[in-house]
Amino acid sequence: MANQMENRPLSELLSGLVADITGLFRKEIDLAKTEASEKMSSALTGVESFAAGLVFAIAAVGVLLAALVNGLAAFFVAQGMREPSADALASVIVGVVVALIAWGMIHRGLSALRGENLKFDRTSSSLRRDAQMIKERV
Repeated sequence: MANQMENRPLSELLSGLVADITGLFRKEIDLAKTEASEKMSSALTGVESFAAGLVFAIAAVGVLLAALVNGLAAFFVAQGMREPSADALASVIVGVVVALIAWGMIHRGLSALRGENLKFDRTSSSLRRDAQMIKERV
């Protein structure tokens, strides 16, 4: 096999090398496109979780504000302390639960958007291997 390579003209060897390098770069571009698509899908999932968390946070603010209103009303009616104070306590409990759910979803969304999740690991390692192979051939 090595004897066949030695007998081939230089122009044929160079054209073969150019064809190999061209094919290699085409495959690397295809790999980068595939990996970028996967990373964007992961990032979009993080954005969706973040947005859902924001919706829950807005709901929590609404419930907590209603609880504050009920609590103040209960304070003013504190002379008799009847049903309004129980309503206020229930509103606070619901508001805290919704706020915890919102925090969990926002945390999940932000962790999906971290920089290390968006790196092109396979493409960069493949490019390093290709560069080493080209150095060996040249």
